[in-house]
Amino acid sequence: MLESLRVRGAVCEGLEMRLWTLLAFSGTFLCGLLLPLTYCAEEQRIPEDKLLVVTVATKDTDGFRRFLRSAKLFNYTVKVLGRGEKWRGGDYMSAPGGGQKVRLLKAALEDMKDEDKIILFIDSYDVVFASSPKELLKKFQQAKHKVVFSSETLIWPDRHLGDKHPHVREGNRFLGSGGFIGYLSNVKELVSDWTGEDSDSDQLFFTKIYIDPANRKSINITLDSKCRLFQNLHGALDEVVLKFEDSHVRARNVLYDTLPVIIHGNGPTKLQLNYLGNYIPNTWTFETGCTVCNEDLRPLTALKESEYPLVVIGIFIRQPTPFVTVFFERLLKLQYPKNRLKLIIFNQEPHHESHVSSFLRDHGSLYQDVRVFSPEEEMKEAASRNLAFDMCRKDHDCEYFFSIDIEVVLKNENTLKILIEQNLPIVAPMITRVGRLWSNFWGALSAEGYYARSEDYVDIVQGRRVGVWNVPYVTNVYLVKASLLRSDLKEYELFDSHILDPDMAYCHNARNKGIFMFVTNMQTFGRILSTENYQTKHLHNDLWQIFENPLDWEERYIHENYTHIEKNKLIETPCPDVYWFPIFTDVACNHMVEEMENFGQWSGGANVDTRIQGGYENVPTIDIHMNQINFEREWHKFLLEYIAPITEKMFPGYYTKAQFDLAFVVRYKPDEQPSLRPHHDASTFTINLALNQVGVDYQGGGCRFLRYDCAVEAPRKGWALMHPGRLTHYHEGLPTTSGVRYIAVSFVDP
Repeated sequence: MLESLRVRGAVCEGLEMRLWTLLAFSGTFLCGLLLPLTYCAEEQRIPEDKLLVVTVATKDTDGFRRFLRSAKLFNYTVKVLGRGEKWRGGDYMSAPGGGQKVRLLKAALEDMKDEDKIILFIDSYDVVFASSPKELLKKFQQAKHKVVFSSETLIWPDRHLGDKHPHVREGNRFLGSGGFIGYLSNVKELVSDWTGEDSDSDQLFFTKIYIDPANRKSINITLDSKCRLFQNLHGALDEVVLKFEDSHVRARNVLYDTLPVIIHGNGPTKLQLNYLGNYIPNTWTFETGCTVCNEDLRPLTALKESEYPLVVIGIFIRQPTPFVTVFFERLLKLQYPKNRLKLIIFNQEPHHESHVSSFLRDHGSLYQDVRVFSPEEEMKEAASRNLAFDMCRKDHDCEYFFSIDIEVVLKNENTLKILIEQNLPIVAPMITRVGRLWSNFWGALSAEGYYARSEDYVDIVQGRRVGVWNVPYVTNVYLVKASLLRSDLKEYELFDSHILDPDMAYCHNARNKGIFMFVTNMQTFGRILSTENYQTKHLHNDLWQIFENPLDWEERYIHENYTHIEKNKLIETPCPDVYWFPIFTDVACNHMVEEMENFGQWSGGANVDTRIQGGYENVPTIDIHMNQINFEREWHKFLLEYIAPITEKMFPGYYTKAQFDLAFVVRYKPDEQPSLRPHHDASTFTINLALNQVGVDYQGGGCRFLRYDCAVEAPRKGWALMHPGRLTHYHEGLPTTSGVRYIAVSFVDP
């Protein structure tokens, strides 16, 4: 039988003392004594199987599961107390408490007999391990005491006891009860006098023992003043930074230059621990990326469509929003069995009633169920969101609630599947606003509970760090487990607050329940529209969004082949120095025509025209100018962004600012103005864009260039003709024999 560790420790300490005595007389003994001392140090090392982690957890929270994951990573042996019990230990955020932990620990220790056992007693909901039992035990031994408590810079709960704490040469002076480590017999002695109530303060109990010199000496207690074992975050946030080293991530205390083994988000520092927990222990590193993102997944691939979880989708329309028809088109393309989806549409905006009705008329029958709440019901946002949650809560078939605002552009058709497979309580797909750092999540909160930028926020938004991130706030689009709504979030009015907006109130309530919210940027999901300056005074208001939402405008209105023009050599030359290329989608053409007809103030086609400078048009047409519908600024942007690059490519050495004096839509009708006589355009170059389809919308038409005896007689809808003006390309508009032909013309100069 080996002797006890403490006996061996005493022998080694004796050898160490004799070594230094001999060294004082002569250095010649050094070589002879180093080997035995090293051997002795190895002998006294506490075996890792002697360590038992004891914690209290009355319920399986997200924080507790994170704690267990970190313990499993480093092979800690954990004994959990209090499972199934009701928590009566109070709320640490508002008042002292925690006595229930001491009661449970005292009872558990009574059955333990191995005096060499090392007990690590720590909280679990707000704790993560950052390193191994080996490092923890080594640092415990180096403390040369039988019980080591974590330390804090702040005294709590009784500040009047501050002066009674022993002074320390360097480091934190006050005891923290969230973590301590010690030999079994010493820990038993530590808790032996506990007779308090469950709601009494464990920290006050341990503090009174520590500040009593006799108890401190008898139990042999010290504090981990420099945070070598324990790092309490409360009062020390400025001291703690992430340390990335090879494939490991640690928390470093920069004040004492230490690497704590255990990180504790005590007091009001839960969110800071969540941030650190995104990286520690080795959750995300620069070398490996996210190491846990594919753990505990809920795969759907093996399921039949009838076995897919039923999802209630809540769609919220709060204000006039661009591209609403596109939103519903994308909703329809969502890769998920429609008969496993129920829709609840909360529309607070009368302008969008026609969009909702049109979608439901054409596609509503595909879904298992559809409910619509119209603007006439005058339901406020918080009430609508509360009701949506409650409808899922009471629907026993509902497994998930998917909340999505109308301004979300969900490009990834597998978004819903991806979120379900993550198997998280609340998870949002990361979406951003084009060209900005704005997103649908916050990386941190200010002291007042509003937005603050976390250190990693920009890297996450810009995709330099990819993973699944524990964050304090999500909005616009997220998935919630229905089981959560029926348990921890069973309160009906989650979105109500006198000072916070509904989403902030909801996230605040979730955080207070200890529920983790996540955002994933593992894939590209989409973006968020800008609703600023969106006007509803036109027929097709989305046409005016080229400035506010340029990417969405382009996807809606620019021909799908435009970006492939050069690669696929799509620019045709039907006549000398006449270039023909795709530019507008059918939707763009239709919207432009319908917008002009809705405006309706077509010119009379006479030479006298007060709309132009000088008031006289030499070659008049039946037309409406872009400035008449307040579209000239948007049209100039279109010419600059999409026409100018083609011009500079086709006419080398010529660079245009895409300025124009005249830009207009022309209407040709057999009984009105079927054609246009030969003429030169008052331009450096001209754009002639066909807005409808020959053979379908009209017969005849086209453009003939007289000098070259060359005609384009079958203009393609959405394609533009570009040709020089003024001098060389004398041309005429060929007769439209039936129907109505529309073209958009721009005289660009210079």
